[in-house]
This record gives sequence, structure tokens and C-alpha cells, in this order.
Amino acid sequence: MSVLFHPLRVRAIEPDTAEAVVVSFDVPAELRETFGFTQGQYLTLRKTIDGQDLRRSYSICAGVDDGELRVGVRKVRGGVFSNWINTHLQVGDEISVMAPQGRFFVPMEPDARRHHLGIAGGSGITPILSIMKTVLAREPLSRFTLIYGNRSLLSTMFKEELEDLKNRWMARLVLHHVFSDEPTDSPLNMGLMNRDKLGEFLRSVVPAAGVDQAYVCGPFQMNDEAEAALLAAGVAQDRIHIERFGLAQPAGTVQAADAVVHQAQPGDAQSARIVIIRDGLRREIQFHKQQPSILDAASACGMEVPFSCTSGVCGTCRAKLVEGEVRMERNFALDKNEVAAGFVLTCQAHPLTERVVLSFDER
Repeated sequence: MSVLFHPLRVRAIEPDTAEAVVVSFDVPAELRETFGFTQGQYLTLRKTIDGQDLRRSYSICAGVDDGELRVGVRKVRGGVFSNWINTHLQVGDEISVMAPQGRFFVPMEPDARRHHLGIAGGSGITPILSIMKTVLAREPLSRFTLIYGNRSLLSTMFKEELEDLKNRWMARLVLHHVFSDEPTDSPLNMGLMNRDKLGEFLRSVVPAAGVDQAYVCGPFQMNDEAEAALLAAGVAQDRIHIERFGLAQPAGTVQAADAVVHQAQPGDAQSARIVIIRDGLRREIQFHKQQPSILDAASACGMEVPFSCTSGVCGTCRAKLVEGEVRMERNFALDKNEVAAGFVLTCQAHPLTERVVLSFDER
């Protein structure tokens, strides 16, 4: 089977805000094709920290023509991996990295005259920055508008790079900052990025009728609010693209953000034979009803299959259902077209039939 992770050397670590760094990697010549990426994709990093084998996904913040591979990582409260990167990772270290993945993009069209809209909250700017830079470089007749929410100017990731881009592409790039904890001269640029705020932008500043593609990435609730505002303003569902990270948490909860409680449901198979296809090879494993998911069952058998968050958000564990039936505990990564085409998240999949065939080769 092909190797899932490759060791990459850390070339640079640059502080971006008091809570975030930008990590750049050296990519050896023999891996340049493997790590070629499309704007909006992410990398899955792997490291053993305090005896735990951890994997986390971080979006690429470079444009496809930048000639570098880099990710932005903001500290997350209680986030073991993000805090380790911000405090312990050093230039020259090697870290295991999976090839770029993700479908948070639309193909570039060099002759297109399109208006791209980005709506970002906090570290959600990372993939949208990659998309923005690529649009400006590869669609010379298109323009880009960014609505970017943060607590304050000091907490704003990539603020200097955004200003540099604005100065370079003054006629084609428009930036709108929104601060929740800092006063501004305009009421529109203050407050939470909810559907009312974004609806006002779409009525008075960025007319929705002129938006050809919209990209949304930020905290879970902001994503939902932005989607609702865009739909209410008349932007077609198939032109709205959402990248999710993290999960909505009930008020007062102390449960980890990526925790999932797996419970057997009526109709679940008591046991099942699961055939996993990867790199053209087939391996059959046994699944028992008490196991949390098909991904857990495969990992317990020593299989090296792609995954990262294990919470139904990132989509790294996506596979195609070739035979049988499964149900998913939850799904925040696959759109309705992918589900209709038979794709499932193996970290959330429970067999309903006694035989299930899943292919990781159809991505």
C-alpha cells in the first residue's frame, strides 16, 4: 500500500498573532507532485504527544503559485496539538504530513469574469486566503470580496498579508473587517457575524445578485448563520461552499469539542464482514456492534487508513460505499451530492447489513 504520511522538515515558523503561527515546510523534489495542492485544501499532521498518536488537519494558507507549502495554526483552548505547535515545534524538526486533501474550492477559469465572496471568522481565514490569492493570480478578470470577523485587530490573522494584497490588487480586492470586541467608525463593522449582520452586508455593500461563488469558513455557528444569510439573499445553494472545523457545543458543556458518543441503534448489524479496498488491495475485517465505527474496527486490525478528526467534520476518512448499507452517526463534511453518490465518513459509519464493501480508492 502507498504511504499515508511523509516526513517533512519545518523550514520556518513565523508568529502571526499572539495566538497563532504560520508553519512552512520543505518539500523534497521527489515529493513535490505528492504535495501539489489546490487552493482551499488542507494538510493532516501527525505527531506522538505525551504518548498519544494524534492527527489534526490545518488548512494551507499559500496560493497555488506561491511556490511554498505552509499552514496557519491558531491555539485552541484545550487543543493539545495546536498548543504543541505554537509552543514546542521548532525549525528543523520533522513532522509526519499527509498529502493535501479537501474539496473546498471551485476550478479556476482564466477567462472568467466572476465575483468571488469570502466570509471568514477567526482562523477560518486560512483556506480562504489560499483561495483569494489563487483567484487574483489565475483569474485576472475576476474580483474578490472578503468579509472577515475577529475579536479585534490584534487577533486578526494575516492582517499584514491581507493589506499587502489589497495594495497590490486595489481594483479587484475589497476587504471588510468586522470586530466583535473593538469599536469602529461604522456600526456595520462592529458586532457578531450573524445572519442579520451578513444580510445587511449582502443588501447594502456586497449585493448578493452579483456573487458568483461564495466561500464560508469559521466557527460552527457562524457557518450556519452565513449560509442562512446567503440563501435568504438569493445566492444559489450550489454556489455556496462551506469548510467546517470544530463542532457546535451546548452552553455550559465541558465535553471536548471533538468528542462523539457512539451508540448502537435499532437496525444496526449485530456483526458484519467489512471489505476495505485501498490501493487496489482488498482486506476483510470483522465488525462487532459494540465497536464505535468502521474506522475504529479497521484501525483495531492494524489497517493504515486515512483519518484525522474522527468527529465527522474534516472528511479525511471519506470512502465510497460499493456494497451493503451503513448509517452515519453525523455528517458535517459531505454534501448531499456526495452522499447521493455513495460516499460515507468511515469514522461515523455503522453497518446495517452483514456485508459492507468500502473503497478508499474512489476519492
